[in-house]
Amino acid sequence: MSAPADVGQVAADLAAELVAIDSVNPGLVPGAAGETAIVEHLRARLARSGFATHVVPAAGRPDRPSLVAVAPGADDVPTVVLNGHLDTVGTSGMAAPFAARVDGDRLVGRGAADMKGGVAAVVAAAEALLAAGAPVRPVLALVADEEDASLGSEAVIAALPGLGVRPDVCLVAEPTDLALARSLRGFAVVRVRFEGRAAHSSQPELGVNAVTALGRFLHAVDVAAPGVRAGGGELAVTVVRGGGSAFVVPDHAECVVERRTTEPGSAAAHAEVDALLTPAMRATSELVASREAWRLDDHGAAADLAGLLGRALGTGASFDAPYWMEAPLWQASCPTLVCGPSGGGLHAVDEWVDLRQVRALARALVAVLPAWAAGHRGD
Repeated sequence: MSAPADVGQVAADLAAELVAIDSVNPGLVPGAAGETAIVEHLRARLARSGFATHVVPAAGRPDRPSLVAVAPGADDVPTVVLNGHLDTVGTSGMAAPFAARVDGDRLVGRGAADMKGGVAAVVAAAEALLAAGAPVRPVLALVADEEDASLGSEAVIAALPGLGVRPDVCLVAEPTDLALARSLRGFAVVRVRFEGRAAHSSQPELGVNAVTALGRFLHAVDVAAPGVRAGGGELAVTVVRGGGSAFVVPDHAECVVERRTTEPGSAAAHAEVDALLTPAMRATSELVASREAWRLDDHGAAADLAGLLGRALGTGASFDAPYWMEAPLWQASCPTLVCGPSGGGLHAVDEWVDLRQVRALARALVAVLPAWAAGHRGD
């Protein structure tokens, strides 16, 4: 009888397989491959490993599938959802984005760090736990569209009850350098429109210059931003448009304002942007997108698993993510933590993941999840 394979090396090998599959998000790059091929690759693999597999399309988008793989077992066994996203950003400027080149302990290619290395680690760990008959029920939630609108996680979370999955905890394996995420910032995106009155530019006094009003607002944002940053947030204008013709006083302008938040409350963030407008600016604003901030629980299932995992990895709850991840969506369903392997070049042309971290996460999950489950049986 052969010895069981090293789960860490299984994870590293799988990471290279996944990077070689084009799964660029078509919401970001029109006509891109999307998640269909990578979902089928993992579905076939996990079905062979003994999981019940379910392809879950995004609402109204059968071309944007996610995968749920459920280990068999009794309903009273503690259930852990292991989550990762399968989509990637685009490949502009990359010579060979899907070559999956291994250079020592670096795996290079689009999606290696964000986040196919993390996906590979949780898949390998789930397979090993099932094969060993561990007293924990792993459920893989491998989702589409995280890089754009989170259509995949929203569909999967809604589908879990119908699949008989009632998770006790969720681990999101986004890149954190194997630290446990302590918090992540939310955001509010506000569009501000300025209304002017057109006139010949040789007689500007006959018009109302919307671009001038926009300029005053940009100055107000610059003045307010240091105070926001001092509180851990961010305030910036990221898009500006105005006018339409030379020799005409512009009668319209608009901008997009991004407010990164450290506390829940998108309405408050919108109001904060509104407070920078004056009646003379003749402006209206609209909240066009928002996601809430998140913080790791101080106690309970996620905090307990974070403690065990941090000790196994030699890390702790020390990572405060400046950007948003899908942990708040999962937190609404069950206690959630974030921990995954990193590397470098996220969203850049030289993306890579540290395979030592991929191996370490897979091994740590196999080691600590049975102990975590023993402490939460019957919760």
